[in-house]
Amino acid sequence: MLNQKWLIIIAQTTWKTIWQIMMSNLAPSDNGNYQRPSSQFRNIIAENTLYAPEKNRYTIYAGLSCPWAHRTLIVRKLKGLEDIVDLVIATPSPADGGWIIPQGSENCYTLKQLYSKSDFTYQGRCTVPVLWDKKTQTIVNNESSEIIVFLNDCFNQFSSRPELNLYPDELKETIDHWNDKIYHHINNGVYRCGFAQTQKAYEEACYGLFNLLDEIELLLGNNQYICADNLTLADVRLFTTLIRFDLVYFGLFKCNLKRIADYPNLSRYLKDIYNLQGVAETCNFELIKQDYYGNLFPLNPGGIIPLGLPHIN
Repeated sequence: MLNQKWLIIIAQTTWKTIWQIMMSNLAPSDNGNYQRPSSQFRNIIAENTLYAPEKNRYTIYAGLSCPWAHRTLIVRKLKGLEDIVDLVIATPSPADGGWIIPQGSENCYTLKQLYSKSDFTYQGRCTVPVLWDKKTQTIVNNESSEIIVFLNDCFNQFSSRPELNLYPDELKETIDHWNDKIYHHINNGVYRCGFAQTQKAYEEACYGLFNLLDEIELLLGNNQYICADNLTLADVRLFTTLIRFDLVYFGLFKCNLKRIADYPNLSRYLKDIYNLQGVAETCNFELIKQDYYGNLFPLNPGGIIPLGLPHIN
């Protein structure tokens, strides 16, 4: 029995050490708190600048499982920009150390190659989404919160839905207020739960996450969307986390105090947005499960992918 006890202790200690090494590479932390690195390419699209709005000039590189990239897919659909802004789908590949471009694009077969093509000195993370300029052969921007503003504002002369404004001037202050809260506690909050490396860091993130979900549940008792009856970028940014919540974050990321299905108003809200024209086409539930459960080895070493899917109609 003594030998078995020591075998278990050695195995636990060894695995925890390996886990901490893998997590430090996957998710940088400060005292156990996950720290999301900042995006490095922050140029803008605007008239009379290097990156002027033009038809068929720009390409979005996105991953279907990534919630940050998913924002750009939804706004591109809602604004009717499918024939204006090209789309290339990248695939995560832990074996290759990042995102790959299976069919190739711009003579690149990995996202790292695309980043290097834009800036050969770049040493940062090669993430999706990427807004690429075919004319200058450079990355315009890789910050999703800014890309969706460009898609909403800058291509109306080409858009099939120019009347749809997801970021109206009179609501910008309110939208920005909610975006800040939703980003910290929900969008990034689920990652702060899943990638926490101490119990304290996890509990702080988890309580912050569910406190804000509870607050929004009350808000949606009177509102159709975050800003009353106006669909805005705040809703797009919240939706891409909520649609993944019960599917992956509840179990894999330990966000398990409640499911979104346990919130009547949030569930209604989620279905309303999902049923907007074109939005369902951007949601691939099987791929989301595959990429999260299959690729985040430190969180799911066995690689077993659960069978369930969300009930949304």
